[in-house]
Amino acid sequence: MGEPFLIGDGMTGGYGAADILHGCTIAVEKGEIAVIVGPNGAGKSTAMKAVFGMLNLRGGAVRLNGEDITRLSPQARVRKGMGFVPQTSNIFTTMTVEENLEMGAFIREDEIADTMAQVYDLFPILKQKRHQAAGELSGGQRQQVAVGRALMTQPQVLMLDEPTAGVSPIVMDELFDRIIEVARTGISILMVEQNARQALEIADKGYVLVQGANRFTGTGAELLANPDVRRSFLGG
Repeated sequence: MGEPFLIGDGMTGGYGAADILHGCTIAVEKGEIAVIVGPNGAGKSTAMKAVFGMLNLRGGAVRLNGEDITRLSPQARVRKGMGFVPQTSNIFTTMTVEENLEMGAFIREDEIADTMAQVYDLFPILKQKRHQAAGELSGGQRQQVAVGRALMTQPQVLMLDEPTAGVSPIVMDELFDRIIEVARTGISILMVEQNARQALEIADKGYVLVQGANRFTGTGAELLANPDVRRSFLGG
């Protein structure tokens, strides 16, 4: 078995002098959904930001499709095929939906109409509201704009930081359905999620982090069936 398509391998680092991650490894294959779960303060979002180049690693490496990208800036990683959707401040509220999507294609020099049509197929409500200011949309619709904007760069890997934070259970289910559809097109999904049980149900692979280190790793089904994981992280 070769190396995973994207891997943050043995990552150690943090924002200041203190390390938040301690030898943490996160990986995702092509077209897979990998989910990072764990208690608050476990370093979940930090691990994903490390993979995206948003903090300096003191140990470990990040490789995409076999290439070491550990020293690349987040902007350079976007050009290599990585898309990142932060949890907050992830849309331009005063711009229309369509302008947000156009902003997502900033690195492209080719025709973007086909990609925009694909985003509208995935999120029909956005097509309906494409001339509306994104700030007027519901929370779930804003998340669709944020994901759609990231898809406009035609990423090979889409990274989502708590995509269902603050949305209703119905909207969460719908967003997860769309995420599954994105993965089916061959895009790798790496996702941090508070709704651990629901996220693991759609995950090909799951990582449970505790205090910045891997505690459990397995398929979504394996982690859901693991009594220690259920007792400690899924409420029994």
